[in-house]
Amino acid sequence: MTSLRIGHGYDIHRTLAGRPMILGGVHFAECPVGLDGHSDADALTHAICDALLGAAALPDIGHFFPNTDPAFKNIDSQLLLQRVCAALRERGYEIENIDASLIAERPKIAPRLQEMRARLAASAGVSVDQLGLKATTNEGSDDIGQGLAIAAHAVALIRRA
Repeated sequence: MTSLRIGHGYDIHRTLAGRPMILGGVHFAECPVGLDGHSDADALTHAICDALLGAAALPDIGHFFPNTDPAFKNIDSQLLLQRVCAALRERGYEIENIDASLIAERPKIAPRLQEMRARLAASAGVSVDQLGLKATTNEGSDDIGQGLAIAAHAVALIRRA
């Protein structure tokens, strides 16, 4: 029996005026809209959390941090990622690598990719070379392409320590 396990995560949030845009733990102050959600609505970090949880065959992020619990209102999703990683380590897992793709028309992600990688890696307790991050657009199609939403996919590989 192999000790390697893989998980996939996906998240999407609609944009909303009056909220800060937080992606991968990085604040995009130049963006006039943020993401709608109970926490800081960081879709990228949420997708990574779900990938890690899925790899360990645990329930999704909403199970551990429900949007009905006021304790998680506007919480920094980096804290959620830290808690997810601690839960995996408590169960005897170590993160091998994480790879994620962010799908957004705006803000421009490429100039901040390295900052996002560093923040996510620090929160996950891994080195930056264990965390891949890419950004793309939806070429103007659907709600994401119209700038009405941002989505992210993530894959995580973990192993028994």
